[in-house]
Amino acid sequence: MKSILTLVFFVSILGFSQTNYSASDTHPYGLPHPDAPEQIKDFDGLIGKCNCKSVSRNQDQSWAEAVDMTWEWKYIMNGMAVQDETIKADGKHSGSIRQFIADSSKWYVHYYSSNFPTTSLPTWEGGKKDDGTIVLYRDQTAPNGMEGFYRLMFYDINDTGYKWIGEWVDKTEKIVFPTWKIDCKREPSGHSDLEIIKKNSMAFSKAYMDGDVDALVNLYTDDGKIFPNNRMIMAGTSDLKKYWIMPEGVKTLHHKVTPDEIHIENDIAYDYGYYEGKTLTKDKKESSWQGKYLIVWKKIEGDWKIYLDIWNSVPE
Repeated sequence: MKSILTLVFFVSILGFSQTNYSASDTHPYGLPHPDAPEQIKDFDGLIGKCNCKSVSRNQDQSWAEAVDMTWEWKYIMNGMAVQDETIKADGKHSGSIRQFIADSSKWYVHYYSSNFPTTSLPTWEGGKKDDGTIVLYRDQTAPNGMEGFYRLMFYDINDTGYKWIGEWVDKTEKIVFPTWKIDCKREPSGHSDLEIIKKNSMAFSKAYMDGDVDALVNLYTDDGKIFPNNRMIMAGTSDLKKYWIMPEGVKTLHHKVTPDEIHIENDIAYDYGYYEGKTLTKDKKESSWQGKYLIVWKKIEGDWKIYLDIWNSVPE
């Protein structure tokens, strides 16, 4: 176990700079790259996985029965593009790769489907409106010869889900004929190992700011160890309590941990990144600080606790 985890850790560090915005254990749906056009965040409200109901028109123009499907969105190409994939209850699979072209100020969406494979991927153009609606178009002539577009819209985008509609419109967009509707509800947050580790990291910061030493030390294993700057290794509940008790008149005003990567392997995980904080000193002055950290977590009876906690400061 130890050798495998160590190997994964060093391989991850070597490849981190090239793929730190791709999907990972820490960020399962990736992250937008800061060097990408700002419009890369247009689809941010859709990122993740939803359970959806899909309804389309029959040939007689009546609406068919709703079909269950999942719709998953993530950042790809190291955070420079967006990909979405749908899987219906009947096993049919489709998806799109979405790239924003700054020169044209438009999103270009290339659609693919397992049900209708093609050598030429259809493309939609468009973008996000001021009201938050995302609208995309593709030229399409109606059966009666009238010129128009097939228009796709994402709307009612919020924390609980979103809605989508596909419809034919004429060039003026006054004539509208919907042919496909999808209503999506976001999957409720569960209690995955990753979520527990993130929750416990936040609990550490809260306990530190509250001065709740018992709660803070309880986040460590019984044999947990810390590696403070210029100090010997400290281990066990008694030593940890002595270290984390704040001096009289000193208060932690702010503490935040930002992981760069969390990798989980069975009941062991490593977590590294940066921390920041602000302290109110005895003479009522504020002092800011920051640094880097590495934590090894152990899973104990369904919970994740800190086994090894290593950190050191970095200059601002």
